[in-house]
Amino acid sequence: MEFDKEASQTRDYCIAKSAMLRAARPDSSLRKERLFGMTTQSPMSQQCIDPIVGKILAGWRYDISGLAPEMGSDYESHFAQCEHCRGRQRMHRTIDVGLIALASVSGGVFLLTFGVIRHFAPRHSFWLEIAALAGFALSALIWLVVAVATPAPVTVLDAAKQGARRVHDRLPQEIRERLPEELRVKITGT
Repeated sequence: MEFDKEASQTRDYCIAKSAMLRAARPDSSLRKERLFGMTTQSPMSQQCIDPIVGKILAGWRYDISGLAPEMGSDYESHFAQCEHCRGRQRMHRTIDVGLIALASVSGGVFLLTFGVIRHFAPRHSFWLEIAALAGFALSALIWLVVAVATPAPVTVLDAAKQGARRVHDRLPQEIRERLPEELRVKITGT
């Protein structure tokens, strides 16, 4: 009986001491802020400057590529002003391009697997080949669905055009003049 009482007192003391140490410990977010100079609020936790427009854009997955230019200019100005929506748009495009890249790599791996199976011809190679081709077909289907349902191809095309425009601007004048007129118009937009 005396042993139980002593054990209970020791346990109570440990619990009280642990609670006291936890209470004296500074908040972990404050510690990060002090150590790394970080703020605890990320751009994703900020609020949209115009919630109605933000909800419309969220419904469209922040894609305004299919809008008429008159309507698109209002939404583009919202993106220019609103860090929250700009961050969300960037996140959605990153996911879209990542899905397309993942489906492409997956399809390539399934084709490579098919080639390896075909080359080494193990037992039951027919079923393994069928499985590899089915995996490739599924990857191609996923790639197609993502490419059709999201603006990822438009995003990649815009990035390629911007890169081509930068290269074009760095070219010497005599080389720029040699480019065909229709190519120059596609690159510069004028």
